[in-house]
Amino acid sequence: MTAACGSSGGASGGDSGTIHVLVYGDAANKVEKQLVETFNKTSPVKVVLDTVPGADYQQKLQTVINTPQAPDVFFNWGGGSIQPFVKADLLLPLDGFIAKEPGLKDNFLPSVFNSAVVDGKPYGVPMRGTQPVLLFHNKKVLADAGLTAPKTWDELVTDAKALKAKGITPIALGGGDKWPTLMWFEYLYDRVAGPGLFQQALNGDKAAWASEDSRKALATLKELIDAGAFGTNFDSVKFTDGGAPALVAKGKAAFELMGSWYYSTQQDANPDFAKSGLGYTGFPSVSGGKGDQADVVGNTNNFYSVLKKTKHPEAAAAFLKLMYSDEFVQAQLAIGNLPTTTNTVNFLDTAASPAYSKYQYDLVKAAPSFQLSWDQAYPPSAMTSIHTAVQQFFNGKTDADGFIKAMQALPTS
Repeated sequence: MTAACGSSGGASGGDSGTIHVLVYGDAANKVEKQLVETFNKTSPVKVVLDTVPGADYQQKLQTVINTPQAPDVFFNWGGGSIQPFVKADLLLPLDGFIAKEPGLKDNFLPSVFNSAVVDGKPYGVPMRGTQPVLLFHNKKVLADAGLTAPKTWDELVTDAKALKAKGITPIALGGGDKWPTLMWFEYLYDRVAGPGLFQQALNGDKAAWASEDSRKALATLKELIDAGAFGTNFDSVKFTDGGAPALVAKGKAAFELMGSWYYSTQQDANPDFAKSGLGYTGFPSVSGGKGDQADVVGNTNNFYSVLKKTKHPEAAAAFLKLMYSDEFVQAQLAIGNLPTTTNTVNFLDTAASPAYSKYQYDLVKAAPSFQLSWDQAYPPSAMTSIHTAVQQFFNGKTDADGFIKAMQALPTS
């Protein structure tokens, strides 16, 4: 961690003048640092920002959440990611905060805010922005190959074969992190089966994983894998260390399926490419599929939740109010993120790329379904099993039957 959550801080520490805020460490931290500086200028209780590298965040949070080193406020994905903490009575319901300051709820899009409501009570305030998964591409690589961004699955397979023939890795994949691989399953299942199949499985209907649509989604994905679209060493590449994005930025790969934070990742590491060379589209349609091409998958937002044992709940509430300030919205837009505040639309023209922000805004607004990432929709205890099943199917170590069996064994609560 770049700033340690020592025993003198955190929710139960002895320092009466600070609260610790734990966040996922990545390129978006520059905004979080800015907001902490703003808050600390006027607040007698100071915020200490603790960052954990993205690849280690979930494990670190699980390790410290019920210890004296626990943060006061922490970053999460809502949904299943916080359910165990609610059941363990570790989190502070935010209805008391909202009663005093209705804007903590009213200033956010309802569908997003509700993603962190558990058993009828709110446990999170949206931060950062909505994160649909998009298909990004290197404009020059496609143009040089005489290709355009695919609108259908068949076009994507055809493009992949053409790129491979030219010695270019068609699709960059940070398979070493596992969760980037999961995005391909999430979209294929939506496009082939529609969003209902996953929801049935999440609700405990294990037969959904063995359905005809499930097998068709797996067969469709395997077609792309077998075409060599991802190269041969994707499990040795990571997104979190910048490896996969660099392949696209340098023209060694054409596509990468990733959350909308990809723009800020490229902006941070390869600013010229982000400005003029990065293209993006929605996920292709699948012929005969039941899912709407306008459906999206990803993370509806990230959230800040508050530990029940914090000694400074008033300071935590005051800090959360910054998550819908004009400063917050403009700073997030400046790095390519799209806040889900009701005032965001007023600032779209100020974004790092107004066209990109407006594209995202329209995409999310029009989406008939926004499926939360599977590893966030399920409880954290299921994450390793999901990632292992996904990786093993992708690299050929298990077949459709093995994948289905693994998914049927997942805990749903």
